[in-house]
Formats: sequence, structure tokens, C-alpha cells
Amino acid sequence: MTVRRLSVLPGLAVLAALLAGCGIRATEVPTDYGPAPSRVRCSLAEPDVSSAAAGVPVRVFLLCGSSLVAVDRTVPVPDGATDSGRRVLVAQGLLDQLASPPSAAEKEAGYTTDVRRGTTAAGPRPGDPEDTLRLGTAPGDLTSYALAQIVCTFSDSAAAEGDRSVVLAGPTERPARRYVCTDEVRARPGSNEPPSTEVTDG
Repeated sequence: MTVRRLSVLPGLAVLAALLAGCGIRATEVPTDYGPAPSRVRCSLAEPDVSSAAAGVPVRVFLLCGSSLVAVDRTVPVPDGATDSGRRVLVAQGLLDQLASPPSAAEKEAGYTTDVRRGTTAAGPRPGDPEDTLRLGTAPGDLTSYALAQIVCTFSDSAAAEGDRSVVLAGPTERPARRYVCTDEVRARPGSNEPPSTEVTDG
């Protein structure tokens, strides 16, 4: 037993040397998987002064992660505008803000937008409810994210009646619909479109 045990030891030493020569040490292999992913904060460390401008203070809803998050903006509204004209001007200013690329600080925090540049707003046509806002793109043709951004932004502004809803229509003759910004829409705009009902009282 003792002789056999001693005769095996040199063989084990040789095998260990071979394995050490062919083995790969994890600490010596260069790896390049890119930088570690940054955590999406969805909040700004300090107010974003780059987007500050003279005008009416408003809030717009941008996308961050899978949710809508409000950020502060301002929209220009000339003095002397009528109530209906003011609503349209505020609505257009909000659309312009939604369609603008997020600032550097907002991008750093993970903000994006799905509203396209050139989206327009106009007042009601004859026969529409007086609080109707007609978009240049039919609401049904917008992405669920863009529609949620617009509905929640409008319903939280002077463009709406203050009940977290807004009456929208498109450029066609389709009747206007009242859209509501719900907690579910704000939490998951990609899978929860703003609920809406047709408005028949013109």
C-alpha cells in the first residue's frame, strides 16, 4: 500500500503541472463587456435651467422607463388672448415641448419622448364641443406612448377643464372623444391607452 501510494505521487505532480500550463486564470483574461449599465433615476438632481424660458409655467409628461414622469416647462402665451385662443396656444406650446428632445440632464436621467415634431393643435370646428382640441394627427394614429403623453399633459394644464380629461379629435370629420389620464396610464402607458368616450354634445 505504501509503495503504490508513493508511485502515484510523481504522476499527480506531472498532471498538475500540465493543467497549470494549459489552464486559464480568470483574473488574467481581458474582458470587454462595455461600461456597467447606469441606473435610470427618472428624477433630476436639480432644476433643469436649460429649458427655462419666459412664459406660463406648465408640466409635461415625458417617458422614463415604462412610466410617465412630469417635468417643468414654460410655454409662451401672448397677453390679451381670449380664453379659447389661450387654450389652443397653451396646447400647441405643450405639444412643442413634448416633441422637443429632452435636455442633456433629462437624457442623463433616462427621459425620452414619443411625440413627433410638427404635431399641431387647433380649436373646435362648428358642431364640436367648445373645449375640443383638434390635433393634426388623429389620436388613433398616435402610438400608445405619444397619446398617453399628450392626454396626461393636456389634462393637467390650462388646455383642459381641470378634471384630468381632455376632448380630442383629429383632422377628419370623426367625432371628438373625451380622454382621461388615469393612474394606470401614467404607470404603464405602453400597455394602457387612455380610456375615452365619444362626445356627442356639440
